[in-house]
Amino acid sequence: MQQHMRENLTTLGMPSYLMNAPLSYSADSPNNVWMEELSESERVIDNHKAMKQFLQLYQFIGAHAFVQNLPTPGNCQLQDLPFISNLGIVLDHLPDKRTVIISNFATEPRRGETEVGIGFFNSMGYDVHTSPYHFEGEAELKHLHDNVYVGGYGIRSDIRAYEWMEKQFDIRIIKVRNSNDRLYHLDGSVFPMTRNHTLVCTAMFTKPEIQAIERETEIIDVTAKDALAGITNSVRVHRFIINASNLCELKSGTDAYYNERMKNQNLEKIAVEMGFDVCFFNIDEFYKGGAMLSCMVLHLNRRSYEIDLL
Repeated sequence: MQQHMRENLTTLGMPSYLMNAPLSYSADSPNNVWMEELSESERVIDNHKAMKQFLQLYQFIGAHAFVQNLPTPGNCQLQDLPFISNLGIVLDHLPDKRTVIISNFATEPRRGETEVGIGFFNSMGYDVHTSPYHFEGEAELKHLHDNVYVGGYGIRSDIRAYEWMEKQFDIRIIKVRNSNDRLYHLDGSVFPMTRNHTLVCTAMFTKPEIQAIERETEIIDVTAKDALAGITNSVRVHRFIINASNLCELKSGTDAYYNERMKNQNLEKIAVEMGFDVCFFNIDEFYKGGAMLSCMVLHLNRRSYEIDLL
């Protein structure tokens, strides 16, 4: 009798994502430059507002895709667990659709997340591996097409993690150095919008790195100012590009307002030309932890990228 292969969260016939409700979220221990520039009082989290902002994002994605909530362990002190894109990566190119690499965190407040990730994915029937070198998940490793990825290293992730992956998982990784301490993960400068088009802040990379990316995807260049405002910290859900914006809370006429408005307008222009709609979500409580929208979503599959809009 032929044994039936049980579906998992990745093999579902719809886009599938992982999120984590901000039950353990805090900004008590600064571990990035964005947090270090805030005073202790400025980093105090409004828990009710944070949960409301999370639910608005969760419910929107859930209306168009399947969203699994990662359970928060009891008495959990993991302040950054809601920034789930750093937890690991599900390797989309492998035919088994059940191989996941769990992160090996560089900063002390995050190291306990590795055990949480291993336990969750084991319980869901995945083939779980842990990077032997510092590696911080999907936020650092972006899938372009087939077995080709772009991996960021130099601040939070070790280039040796990608060399290990290439030996183990039939994967080819274009390795690029993250050198800006404000864009310390790759999602701050690279966002694959389609299988063939990728937003890249080319000002952040060397000419050979850009040429290596160009050989695999059409680059849509974005400015450093837009990258710092979070233009590439986006997530694709079907025909939607979702991005964080607190424009409604910024004072008109200020530099912050102008930069945010320009980022939004530039993203909308690119998206419309590609056939997408853009949806903005105010998640400013999570800015206190140094996070943007892409930090809060981990792809369990990439079925959204199977849809051609034009």
